[in-house]
Amino acid sequence: MKSFYKISAFLFLVVFAASCSSDDDGTMDLTGTGEVKIEFDNSMAGDDLLLSASSYTNSQNETLTVSRLNYIVSNFRLTDEDGNVFTYPKDDSYFITSEETGSTEIVLTNIPAGRYTSLTFGIGVDQEKYLQGAEGQGVFLSKAEESDMMWAWQAGYKFLNYEGTFTSATVTDATNFKIHVGSHGSSLDNYKETSLALGTEALVSDDMSPIIHLVVDASAILDGTNKMSLTEKAVIMVDGENSPKIAENISNMFSVDHVHNGDGSSH
Repeated sequence: MKSFYKISAFLFLVVFAASCSSDDDGTMDLTGTGEVKIEFDNSMAGDDLLLSASSYTNSQNETLTVSRLNYIVSNFRLTDEDGNVFTYPKDDSYFITSEETGSTEIVLTNIPAGRYTSLTFGIGVDQEKYLQGAEGQGVFLSKAEESDMMWAWQAGYKFLNYEGTFTSATVTDATNFKIHVGSHGSSLDNYKETSLALGTEALVSDDMSPIIHLVVDASAILDGTNKMSLTEKAVIMVDGENSPKIAENISNMFSVDHVHNGDGSSH
């Protein structure tokens, strides 16, 4: 009987401690500023995306081997539990993520302390930025050129650079595909934004730097809301009909996997 009471008392203390810890998490004073890291985990229909190493069959019964997946993300905004929106400084808000180089994490610095519940960002470069002209792009212009994320300046940025080979029932030899989607001057605007609920609050303070882990399903590029056939068209670039459909698809390829709260030194 004494053992029973000891066990009961122990369980009570465990539950009580957990309750207190939860309360502390909900009321802790967040001050100062911190970093927010965002990881882009590129995948293909639920599997890891392995460039030039694995194949994927889409809804059109085409088998793809992907060799390149690069895209531009921009204009980050974080919304806290009270609905307040922090907009990241525009001049610093353009990033290139590349599966080729392993550059799939970005860091937002000097984020005001708070409990953030959602994340909004753009895919591509908005017209406001583009219309500042080449001289208004800052160092991002040279980064885009070095990463093959531009046509000529007059044609604009490639928001997405997605390449590989495919076969189908009627295309039996491995054939190159190239999906380069962007806005074209100011006449065709393919810039899109996406907003994601984080599920778990991202806690930011001078000693807390959360990591937001996003899963990016590259299969949605061709197999999203709009079903695209490479057999019909294997190269999509300056395309007033098909590039807006791809732009819509890629705006929906992001989802939140989890948020890791801590000092940012571990996952």
